Amino acid sequence: MTTKVETTKTKGADFDAVVIGAGFGGLYAVHKLRNEQGLNVCAIDNASDVGGTWYWNRYPGALSDTESYIYRYSFDKDLLQEWDWTHRYITQPEILRYLNHVADRFDLRRSYQFDTNLETAKFNEATGLWSVTTDKGETVTARHLVTGLGLLSAINTPDIKGVDTFKGQTIHTGNWPDGVVLDGKRVGVIGTGSTGQQVITATAPIAKHLTVFQRSPQYCVPVGQAPQSAAEIAKIKSNFDAIWKQVKGSAVAFGFEESTIPAMSVSDEERERIFQDAWDEGGGFRFMFATFSDIATDMDANNAAADFVRNKIRGIVKDPATAKMLTPTDLYAKRPLCGTNYFEVYNRDNVSLVDVKANPISEITATGVKTEDGNEYELDVLIFATGFDAVDGNYTKLDITGRNGVTLRDKWKGGPGGYLGIMEADFPNMFMILGPNGPFTNLPPSIETQVEWISDTIKYANDKGIASLDVKSETQEEWLATCRMIADMTLFPKADSWIFGANIPGKKKSVMFYLGGLGNYTQALKDIVASDYDGFVKETAPVAAE
Repeated sequence: MTTKVETTKTKGADFDAVVIGAGFGGLYAVHKLRNEQGLNVCAIDNASDVGGTWYWNRYPGALSDTESYIYRYSFDKDLLQEWDWTHRYITQPEILRYLNHVADRFDLRRSYQFDTNLETAKFNEATGLWSVTTDKGETVTARHLVTGLGLLSAINTPDIKGVDTFKGQTIHTGNWPDGVVLDGKRVGVIGTGSTGQQVITATAPIAKHLTVFQRSPQYCVPVGQAPQSAAEIAKIKSNFDAIWKQVKGSAVAFGFEESTIPAMSVSDEERERIFQDAWDEGGGFRFMFATFSDIATDMDANNAAADFVRNKIRGIVKDPATAKMLTPTDLYAKRPLCGTNYFEVYNRDNVSLVDVKANPISEITATGVKTEDGNEYELDVLIFATGFDAVDGNYTKLDITGRNGVTLRDKWKGGPGGYLGIMEADFPNMFMILGPNGPFTNLPPSIETQVEWISDTIKYANDKGIASLDVKSETQEEWLATCRMIADMTLFPKADSWIFGANIPGKKKSVMFYLGGLGNYTQALKDIVASDYDGFVKETAPVAAE
């Protein structure tokens, strides 16, 4: 691990802070703590270089459904001006190049040890320090532990009989290897969420045959991908101050003004026109939140949006039986999806759709996938686009121990806690980036907001001589009650979605996001600072020297 140096400001510790992760969150945390505060920081990541989730998710068609101009950092105006993009929506290779540029520009790799996994992290109550051990057998101590483990990083691979017997290539989209050849192959894809739709639309034109195994039909609107000219990019850059002010004060932080108009307050014709305009412009969050104010909260509004999408599916997909399989009948209340000609894919002669809810997969054989009706679909490549054990999954698989020997895994058995998505009671000086019950938004603005608060809080503790800072249990419970109350005001809990952990067999369905918007969330963070961290336990006992 990175060698201890004399600039460590924490008496008796190897480092002032250990940062886990080299995605958007981890990189910014290293910059804020090391470059701006002068702290001695050790950072690790299990990948071979920076990128976080975008290092691993290299599958064909991978892109963010956030527009390029706001899927980036905003903290440095020169960085905003110097880095360009090519399309309205940013692709995985572009994101990876961008994060590499950021790492180079701010000399962040100097603090990292790559190809390194966190094995254990234990809080020592006597010293107020975290002891962090890696799979390299190395252990270091630090006052602060900052975890940027990723919201969508803990891979979910379904437990299907015979998966190890398949003689072809098996791949999960969340760990895509180099050198995969899909051209001319018989390809199967299990999963039709955001990732599944992207890999399906990218694979269909090149595969010999593509078989899609669908559990649940999805509402999907066009993404609206298109090249952006130098003039368009220059215009956006000239308006970045206003753009970022709007983004950080908005609800979902996707760069558009959220609607204030209830869907049923306009005529049927006007409602149809607004939906059509949004369909033509593209964007999943835009369709749900910029058209009308109550699609996520009012059943009539939700039904209107759902009916519009259902009619589009019936008009696009030529085969009536296939169209019926692709048409959702449940609420339009999952993470809103968008894609490039997703439904048009099923008009291709080389694409087949299998409904595995009506006809489940019985086993995976040496040559393909067999369903309960006895049919076997022969494949050369089987792709699992089955998502992640989201939000808390990367935490509960680790050995993280707080006060009184309590582990995070045990504490979250009945569902994750998480104060502000940043802290957890009984785990002092541990700060999560995108932990449970943080904001449900475009992620980079939320990441920036959280990391800046974490950095300011660490400076506050250091300046005040606070050895350990911990949120009180009652303070955290008030926040969790707020998150549950807001969620219950929406339709989202009524749908089975990874947002609430419903995609993981045996996992308790839980509220895992603050749905009150980034602007309100940011104000909550400011209120904590203004209260001088009322609601926190502050211990100023001296840390034992080495």
